[in-house]
Amino acid sequence: MIVALLNQKGGVGKTTLALHLAGEWAGRRKRVTLIDADPQGSALDWSQQRARENGVRLFGVVGLARDTLHREAPELARDADHIVIDGPPRIAGLMRSALLAADLVLIPVQPSPFDGWASAEMLALVAEARIYRPALAARFVLNRCGARTIIARETAETLADHDPPVLATTIGQRVVFADAAQSGRLASEIDPDSQAAREIAALAVEIERLVTERTLP
Repeated sequence: MIVALLNQKGGVGKTTLALHLAGEWAGRRKRVTLIDADPQGSALDWSQQRARENGVRLFGVVGLARDTLHREAPELARDADHIVIDGPPRIAGLMRSALLAADLVLIPVQPSPFDGWASAEMLALVAEARIYRPALAARFVLNRCGARTIIARETAETLADHDPPVLATTIGQRVVFADAAQSGRLASEIDPDSQAAREIAALAVEIERLVTERTLP
């Protein structure tokens, strides 16, 4: 399974979700490779920080910020159970290549009207990719949600009637994610009993269930 986290809008938490999904699946003894397709290289930076801090590698991180990604990712997938792509913002050629590589596209959005409007451009790219990949699945995932805020509830309700639909699992705005980014660790390693760790575990399970039950796209 190749899962790509993509949104043309930056700052929606693609890298955090990509790293934590890869780590969650690796912790369940899956063979996982994360492809850093963002020229900023934040996932690669995290991996290097992790190597400096403790040297324990949970999953491989490969830099492939080029528009041949759709040809190279399937080769990597032969030796992995899951490929996770951390996609770029605002690079059309690279974005299209990531879409053509993926089985499932996750579109992280924050609970705000602006994020919903900004996703329209992303959905146009998904529709374009489906011309070549009709089975390409897509889902919104609500990220950085404040606890029980009205705007988070309203965003979820708006996306509930949307195509693509929104995943049931939402990810909160948690300080532990910032700590994880700086330390080269995961939320589940910093605090296994944290709400952040439980949310990521639930997200990983929901994604696998979608694929296993063949309810995509």
